Amino acid sequence: MSFTGIIEEKGKVKSLSKNSICIEAKKVLEKTGIGDSIAVNGVCLTVTSLGGRENNFFTADVMPETFSRTNLGNLKEGSAVNLERAMAADGRFGGHIVSGHIDGRGKIGRRSEEHTSE
Repeated sequence: MSFTGIIEEKGKVKSLSKNSICIEAKKVLEKTGIGDSIAVNGVCLTVTSLGGRENNFFTADVMPETFSRTNLGNLKEGSAVNLERAMAADGRFGGHIVSGHIDGRGKIGRRSEEHTSE
């Protein structure tokens, strides 16, 4: 699957288990079905179920290896997550094409904060 890298909405972790995640969302669930891909914090996940009276959450299976090697392993119930649907072949994309699949792992060497005036 390809993604643009542009976040469509912020979702919220509803629940986590050893092998799955459940996320509250709204916009990314429009026209989404079981088997579709949604990037959660940049990690491509496959929708395994949709639910809620208003269809306001989805679940995805997550392997323990994915939890241990991505930022998904740091999530807790109530955590905010960035969500993006896979790019439609006939859709407009305003970012860049990214796969959402993990190819490697890096280490942050240095970090600094910058403040802007508004």
